[in-house]
Amino acid sequence: MDQLGTMVQGFYRLMRILVDIGHPAHVHYFKNFITIMKARGHGFLVTARDKEITFTLLKLYQIPFVSRGAGGKGLLQKMLYMLKADLFIYKQARKFKPDLFLSFASTYAAHASKMHGKPHIAMDDTEHAKFELFLYPPFTDVILTPSCFQKDLGFKQIRFNAYTELLYLHKNYFAPNKAVLALMKINENEKFAIIRFVSWNASHDVGQKGLSNQDKIELVKYVSSKIKVFVSSEGEMPNELEQFRFNVPVNYMHDSLFFAAMYIGEGGTTASESSLLGTPAVYMNKLNMGYIAEEMEAGILFQRIELPEIKEQIDKILSVEKNYYRAIANKLTSDKIDITAYLCWFVENYPGSKAMAMEKNVTKN
Repeated sequence: MDQLGTMVQGFYRLMRILVDIGHPAHVHYFKNFITIMKARGHGFLVTARDKEITFTLLKLYQIPFVSRGAGGKGLLQKMLYMLKADLFIYKQARKFKPDLFLSFASTYAAHASKMHGKPHIAMDDTEHAKFELFLYPPFTDVILTPSCFQKDLGFKQIRFNAYTELLYLHKNYFAPNKAVLALMKINENEKFAIIRFVSWNASHDVGQKGLSNQDKIELVKYVSSKIKVFVSSEGEMPNELEQFRFNVPVNYMHDSLFFAAMYIGEGGTTASESSLLGTPAVYMNKLNMGYIAEEMEAGILFQRIELPEIKEQIDKILSVEKNYYRAIANKLTSDKIDITAYLCWFVENYPGSKAMAMEKNVTKN
């Protein structure tokens, strides 16, 4: 951050900030930001969707929240839920009186902020989320995206030199905990793989599908014939795979990714997390994002769709020492900023920070 930015930071006002959480990953995105900003005296209201382990994570990190309920599955249900969530956040904000709304591409926070005449700062790294990209930007003041984001979102977009996952995996916030190995009953030098299947019911997953149950079973059996395997699944898992279920507490997920020999999965966020932690990732999904493209180019993430090519890539990864991939990750992240620190600065000094970033395309602390 330049001298002017430092000077402006010294005069920030205490704020009331409404953060909307729509996915378990968003808890990780904003947990450090909330902790730091609370310690500085800022007030928070967190609204959260009832999705998978979102509430579990919020409670684990001692972040108070109010539930906006579960989302809809079909298009009609999603539209009805949008009206319900918009109204819920609007009413919560009327009582809380926020100075600013913050979210990861939340349509609901965007709409509620506009109804209250308050700014909405959104983060986004998902180019193929067409439904969200159609609905939230018109009601949003600033959209913060990684520099690798492949879409031009116009004058509201500000790019930062980092990956979204570095909000919580940056060295200033994450240190691997070896205690996870004992929980997994793994020896320190024992190789293991984490395999993750997604539910494919997100709005940006429309028209996409993953491996069949038969292919999932075949994949797990293939990997387990070589190294130990742990399987995580958003949806129901075939009975044949229950013996491989990953039962480690959710707050140890990133530790397990750090120590794994490889990650194999359908979800882009976890594939990116794995790559940034120095663990090679086999990404079994046709959807592509800017950060996926950069990690593929670096040679630590491999996008493979069909089972034969997935197996071939697994064998290639196992033939290389883990330190090779850790060096790639270190190089990939060496010039990236502490995006949590940047976000704290940006919010505390808004709207001055917006003017500075727009003028200078600020991407460094």
